[in-house]
Amino acid sequence: MKIALFPGSFNPFTVGHKSVVDRALGLFDRIIIAIGVNENKSDGEPDDLPERIRAIANLYADEPAVEVYSYEGLTVDFAEAMGAGWLLRGVRTVKDFEYESNMADINRRISGIETLLLFTLPEHACISSSMVRELSHFGVDTSQFIPTPSPQDD
Repeated sequence: MKIALFPGSFNPFTVGHKSVVDRALGLFDRIIIAIGVNENKSDGEPDDLPERIRAIANLYADEPAVEVYSYEGLTVDFAEAMGAGWLLRGVRTVKDFEYESNMADINRRISGIETLLLFTLPEHACISSSMVRELSHFGVDTSQFIPTPSPQDD
């Protein structure tokens, strides 16, 4: 079984994140969206973690190949614990590429895990969680940047 771990803070989970997961579904049997808890980063209150998990899980409620978890510690350790053979990452810019390339090399060296980089679709390249948080902080409607579940057929 081909299992990929898609790690991030996902605060919030954007249309760009969803695009990466949706495009990767054809490549993997299972995708684990892994919300990392990093006490050294200030990109979200720990109290909102259950809500982030619930929101992403609701988004993929009809997709059994996608699971959502949170974790602490090294991403490669969580990937190994979940049986993931790949890390899945999205790349928006050259700066992202340089960072992800270095991380992929380090992760491969310390654990043997491979990283698959998917380039963001052009229409999502300007969208980042930090940008969405900042806009929201100033009262801007950010709904166009946040995916919502499709209406369920009754």
